[in-house]
Amino acid sequence: MIPATMLSMILRGAGSARPYADSRPLTLEQIPVPSPRTGEVLVRIERASLCHSDLSVIDGSRIRPLPMALGHEASGTVAAIGEGIDDVAVGDRVVLVFVPSCGECRACLAGRPALCHRGAAANGTGDLLHGPAVLESDVGERINHHLGVSAFSQYAVVARESVVVIDRDVPFDVAAMFGCAALTGIGAVFNTGALAPGQSVIVFGLGAVGLMAVMAAAQIVGTTVIAIDPLPQKQALALRLGAQYAGPPDQAAELVQTHTGGGVDLAIEAVGSARVMEASLALLTRGGALVSVGLPHPEQTITTPALQFAGLGHRLLGSYMGDSVPSRDIPRYLQLWRDGLLPVELLHTDTRPLADLNESLDALVAGEVVRRLFVMHDE
Repeated sequence: MIPATMLSMILRGAGSARPYADSRPLTLEQIPVPSPRTGEVLVRIERASLCHSDLSVIDGSRIRPLPMALGHEASGTVAAIGEGIDDVAVGDRVVLVFVPSCGECRACLAGRPALCHRGAAANGTGDLLHGPAVLESDVGERINHHLGVSAFSQYAVVARESVVVIDRDVPFDVAAMFGCAALTGIGAVFNTGALAPGQSVIVFGLGAVGLMAVMAAAQIVGTTVIAIDPLPQKQALALRLGAQYAGPPDQAAELVQTHTGGGVDLAIEAVGSARVMEASLALLTRGGALVSVGLPHPEQTITTPALQFAGLGHRLLGSYMGDSVPSRDIPRYLQLWRDGLLPVELLHTDTRPLADLNESLDALVAGEVVRRLFVMHDE
């Protein structure tokens, strides 16, 4: 039975001072459970993950309309369906996707739904793909949706295009990480970077996205995988996940020179730093590519020798959501998990109640967690 109200974590102001455990930018509020309209589904959220993209809204790096119900990486169960939907049923287990694709715009018709024009517009205004925001406070105040999902809530109304139905054998803890981290990190290797057998790759930034990229690269025959992060515990985890070499940023150039013969074929920047992007370009071999998946502050710019692109054949590739096609890639990546090739469970740091979210922001900033999951209901 669907309740009348639900708990939801709401952000009402960006730029709060750290530590977040003291400033408490997110408030746990009781708000009405919305009903799905035509083309929408109501999902009972079972697990939601904390991601740097959530933090970037809280610290003001990504400007979003407020107030907003945060959260964009989650798994759950379909609780109700709106009109016009015949391929999803109540009770289906789903992964939520943070870019709903319309299927009709230039990007969608070109086979790049991660860049959907209508989906991006709706995400930017805090609306849903098929209409304005449906969330509101208990006094009728509009609450914006985060990336069409708003997963730090017990229930979420989302566009049909924001869910991918998965098999029931996938635990919610595992499934949640496939909606953002897996699509972005694995897609950066398979889709955007098109890493080939025998090539080399360096991954900067060993959060969940970077570690997903490490796992994906390790599946390609004969690859050399170098993982870079300032934290020793993350270097060690990368080695467990398939990297042959790992070290801090000041050792990156030496590791590349020693183990690749003078340059990598592919660099993946998962930090969100213009300086790291510049450093990554300098480590490429002739014809190499840098894939940028991090989200730098909008004011950051890069300065790099222009001649390298025509003169050395270097490529700088932006990768949003790993250039993924979620309906194709999530089942494919889950099969790799079933086959034991993507041990994403190793990225799961722990599970906490939703009330612990503010304190968890500090742990994310400090690099103490890779993926902390939140349980939405008493179990």
